[in-house]
Amino acid sequence: MKGKSSGPSRGGPRKPGAAPQGRARGAVKAARARKPDAPRPAPNPAPKVAAAKSAPVKASPAKGVSLDVRQFRVGADDDGIRLDRWFQRHLPDVGFNVVSRWARTGQLRVDGARAAPGDRVAEGQTIRVPPAEPKAAEIAKPRRVRPQLTDDQIAFAQSLVIHRDAQAIVINKPPGLATQGGTKTDDHVDGLLDALEFELDQRPKLVHRLDKDTSGALLIARTARSAAHFAKAFSSRTARKVYWAIVMGVPSIEDGMIELPIAKQPGTGGEKMHVDEEEGLPARSRYRVIERAGNRAAWVELQPYTGRTHQLRVHMAAIGHPIVGDGKYGGKEAFLSGTISRKMHLHARRIRVDHPDGDRVDVRAELPEHFAASLVSLGFDLHAGDLPLDEEIARKPTREDEKKVAKAHAKQIRKGRKGERRARGASGGAKSGGPKSGGAPRKK
Repeated sequence: MKGKSSGPSRGGPRKPGAAPQGRARGAVKAARARKPDAPRPAPNPAPKVAAAKSAPVKASPAKGVSLDVRQFRVGADDDGIRLDRWFQRHLPDVGFNVVSRWARTGQLRVDGARAAPGDRVAEGQTIRVPPAEPKAAEIAKPRRVRPQLTDDQIAFAQSLVIHRDAQAIVINKPPGLATQGGTKTDDHVDGLLDALEFELDQRPKLVHRLDKDTSGALLIARTARSAAHFAKAFSSRTARKVYWAIVMGVPSIEDGMIELPIAKQPGTGGEKMHVDEEEGLPARSRYRVIERAGNRAAWVELQPYTGRTHQLRVHMAAIGHPIVGDGKYGGKEAFLSGTISRKMHLHARRIRVDHPDGDRVDVRAELPEHFAASLVSLGFDLHAGDLPLDEEIARKPTREDEKKVAKAHAKQIRKGRKGERRARGASGGAKSGGPKSGGAPRKK
């Protein structure tokens, strides 16, 4: 049989004891597989690099996750505020988008639990915050500087104060003064807050608002702690607000609850509201008739149980009794003739809210001149307006309550005597002229 040639390979004669070239290559590969630490020759050796100093090895973080974190404890002044608001106060360089991304990736935690920007924090909780991310270079924007108040503005703002303590201020806002600024609105309460610092070295904060043409009690927080406390009281509806109003006509029900949903009226740019049964937000208002001027007008007490824009004005107009002077919602039918002012007759008479340090803030604001003059012109008794709240009826009456009850009782007696005199006069006329046609003689 013919076999394959076993002659020397093309590379030349084999050395004694040497394996064939094919086997040598396979043996080298096998040796390399068995000995992973064996140096592999390189045709062009790289330059030597100095060995790095030994350092603890850190686990590679997942994408978007930081390993070095900071811990912050929530103070008393921040109790109850939103987490994104906390960042605005203490880490203003961290933008809302960054906070939101930290929350989505689980890096933002409160007491070890994942947190969202809208969550509220409590005193003593620990906030876990990743290290701040470097910001791209931004063009420095000129800082807005509030105009310096004049002596007259300072004196005017301080003359409005009707209550002041370490945590709260209540002012009696006049009609025509806006609560906050806006388009073509330069004069407003917010612009006067620098005048209300008094002995504290911090600017007070607004916690609710009144319409520009509505007068009365406006609560202002003096510290960040009280601002969070009062904001929570208004959002949870534990704060009580009592308004006085003069309305057109007289409601047939003297003590009623209006429950009509309210939404922005299309085409008004959000400047006007209306009742919308389908898309409106729930709104509840209570009214109580204090006194009536015949069928012409009524003096009513209003209590909003929700806080929708223009709620009281919309609700009273919706039941056919718009507030006197409110042409926006009552049209031409919202004005009385004679000496009655054309200004709006809506006044925040009383505000009652729990105080951050215990007890309560309970303040009443006196009427503006046009409102008081209208009450007198319509023959209303100025002492009859302060009706007790439902929760106050069961408590032991104070001396002030007893005086009001006595005045109201005396008024009823006077009305009764007037009625008796009218009855006697009518009976005397009947005796002299005999009974009227179709009438029956009075029994004696």
